[in-house]
Amino acid sequence: MKPLAAVLVLLLAGCASLSEDARFSEVERAVQERTGAQTKWVRAQTEADSVRARVNELLAKPLGAQEVVQIALLHNPGLQAAYAEVGIAEADLVQASRWSGPRFSFARLRRGDELEYDRSVFFDVLGLLTIPLSVRGEEARLAGAQSRAASEALRVALEARKAWFEAVAAVEGVRYAMQVKEAAEASAELARRMAAVGNFSKLDQAREQAFYAETTAQLARARQAQLAARERLVRVMGLWGENVAYRLPERLPELPKAPKELGTDLEAQALAQRLDVQAARRETEALARSLDLTRATRFVNLVDFGLHSNSETGKPPQRGWEIELQLPLFDFGGARNTRAERLYMQAVSRAVETAVQARSEVRETYAAYRTAFDLARHYRDEIVPLRKRISEEVLLRYNGMLASVFELLADSREQVAAINAYIEAQRDFWMAESDFQMALTSRSPREGR
Repeated sequence: MKPLAAVLVLLLAGCASLSEDARFSEVERAVQERTGAQTKWVRAQTEADSVRARVNELLAKPLGAQEVVQIALLHNPGLQAAYAEVGIAEADLVQASRWSGPRFSFARLRRGDELEYDRSVFFDVLGLLTIPLSVRGEEARLAGAQSRAASEALRVALEARKAWFEAVAAVEGVRYAMQVKEAAEASAELARRMAAVGNFSKLDQAREQAFYAETTAQLARARQAQLAARERLVRVMGLWGENVAYRLPERLPELPKAPKELGTDLEAQALAQRLDVQAARRETEALARSLDLTRATRFVNLVDFGLHSNSETGKPPQRGWEIELQLPLFDFGGARNTRAERLYMQAVSRAVETAVQARSEVRETYAAYRTAFDLARHYRDEIVPLRKRISEEVLLRYNGMLASVFELLADSREQVAAINAYIEAQRDFWMAESDFQMALTSRSPREGR
């Protein structure tokens, strides 16, 4: 029994155990590297209190894009649910590393005055021998779960970032819609007074009044868009109660001085860094190890080694051993082996598809990024300055009594419309920039839409 005891000691020493961080540190590192923000899987009340204090600290001042991302990564409830998958995968890994142990049996038989006792212990030898293959497969599945959790975190970060740009742009949109409405209201009131004294036609007055009515409707739509954008931001940050009254800055960030250039190595960078590519690769590795396990147990499903001790009244005890083999006489494992091979080839094809999609999305999102930058810069450097110069000229003509007040008001409306278009172009640029960064380092920006 001493060799058996030694084997059991070595077996117990090789068993994996549950870690304190539930193997979540890899997810935290991946998210930190790609977003510059921290994420946390909340599993205790002390951690929940710490997260709540951090969120309240960030909400105490106007929220920037990075602060919104940080709150979402700490506080989004759906993200916390996704993180639990890592803990489940770790538990499966620990379970796979542990042997099922011996099985004991005891029988008491009576024949007249004679008693017979049969004692047996069985050991699952095949299960013991295949533990390394099972562990390697579960390790690959755990790595895949970590990649998926990090990928979900990055999806939430992208959603939070884009929602912030939409919300801030909506704030600016409401402000300028109010200016247009005020100008239209002044124009309509002036037209009413001039028509009352006979200096303005009914047709022109109706046109000014119609424009004022349209701007009133546009302001209502802008305010609704602002509310919807704020609520999207509330949902992605997981806020409730008093925290929904958060503050935002009044303007979007300025455009960068120059756009990023698409280097020749960006596609390779995407293949190396994107989490969906890594997850597909690890899933393929896990299925490859599962295929090895299926092949190893193809012809023998069970190998049991048993020790027996039998005692009977008036007779010396019997001791011995037996080996039990379960041979699949009617099932040689061909179907199971074929299924495992086809699952593996399916995973290989999906991994290739993911890589092709990653390379294509880097090129596509970069093109959208450059186009959005060029358009926003065109509005900033060409259209808005031109509208400003036109307004200055119209004001000079008005002061010289060469232009009417209606021309002045109409030009003011056109200038505000140009600024609104610039705000939209600026918003579109920052959202395209977010998609490009996601496609380059994280995952497909199309997922989750």
